[in-house]
Amino acid sequence: MTSLTFPDCAIPISNRVHWIGAFDPLLRSFDLILKTANGTTYNAYLVRGQQGVAIIDTVKEEFAEEFFKRLESVANYDEITLIVLNHLEPDHTGALPELLKRAPQAYLYISHQAQSMLKGLLKLDEKQLQFKPVTTGDHVDLGDCTLEFFHTPYLHWPDTQCTYLREEKLLFSGDVFGCHFCDARLFNDLVGDFRFSFDYYYAHIMRPFKKYVLDALTLLEPLALDLIAPTHGPVLRDQPRRYLQHYRTLSTPRKEVVDKTLLIFYISAYGNTARMAHAIYQGASTVTGLRVSIFDLQGGEVEPFVDLIEEADGIVLGTPTINGDAVKPIWDLLSSLAVVNLKGKVGAAFGSYGWTGEAVNMIESRLRGLKLRVPVPGLRIKLIPTEEELATCQTFGQQLAETMTQKQAVRELDFSQI
Repeated sequence: MTSLTFPDCAIPISNRVHWIGAFDPLLRSFDLILKTANGTTYNAYLVRGQQGVAIIDTVKEEFAEEFFKRLESVANYDEITLIVLNHLEPDHTGALPELLKRAPQAYLYISHQAQSMLKGLLKLDEKQLQFKPVTTGDHVDLGDCTLEFFHTPYLHWPDTQCTYLREEKLLFSGDVFGCHFCDARLFNDLVGDFRFSFDYYYAHIMRPFKKYVLDALTLLEPLALDLIAPTHGPVLRDQPRRYLQHYRTLSTPRKEVVDKTLLIFYISAYGNTARMAHAIYQGASTVTGLRVSIFDLQGGEVEPFVDLIEEADGIVLGTPTINGDAVKPIWDLLSSLAVVNLKGKVGAAFGSYGWTGEAVNMIESRLRGLKLRVPVPGLRIKLIPTEEELATCQTFGQQLAETMTQKQAVRELDFSQI
């Protein structure tokens, strides 16, 4: 149970717009990947024009009753002429089927990429759907106000778009500039400190799509903005432009590096994989034009390395094989990289083993699954490496470095060698 008190009616956010969403203060995990210590909101909006009412997004199905109650406090269903869906994920479209039953005259406005998703969502024949696909430059007239559309794909699904109410200088941004933070006071200048939630949301939702964030900012930054209305978290009415600036900062590479960078991560049970790691480091360091760093994962948490890996050109992972598997810190590091765009980076694996040595091949497979290139076959050494085997490790590091600096032809791993 919660002692928090939340308003049960629509909340005005501008002359023409009301918030008609839902509060979910007890949610503690979102989509299995985000922790939500403050719960979340499912933000939906109602825009009243002289020639009809527009609904911007809906809410998660479990909160449909709240949504309809707030909607009914400011409009009748027969006034609704259009429904804009900036994103079709279930937390924004859960109330849509029932809304269409109550307002069957309403047209849906969605992005072109959302068309097939809409049919799957509603399970209706195309002839039964009244919808219009839109993109950047399209608009719809409500009489005394106009909704304009901006195509912003992969923020964070292919179908996402933003909608702008020019007369109110108000951007309905979808998931962009949102966060999982539930506070009954709703507006960013009234709620508690949500900076951590804002950055945490960006890191787990938007970070893999930095290129698309920058593309979207190019579209949105020229707009006059008095308010940003996202689909989660506080409505941003105080200094809304600073959130665009913050997104640009988060999405822009922090430094220009002349040399390419290679990161070597390892964990070692008896020191054998560690010996291999340092020999690989020595070999890679002989190649000019490459900055090489080495890290022992036994020394701390893996999360701080995510930023380094995002900016690096290649990573090498070293692990012993224990019980037929790589050890947990290596898997923890790899799982943390789901929020990073790794496509095109170079990856490699190595490790000491006692019996069968499966870990190296398993790590290589995961690296490919994360879209890294694996140009040099993984290196496995049984138990304690000899001086000759350490020399092989040095050659391994040198070959990888030369591949990265294009001092030798790039060669993808032949699966027949596995």
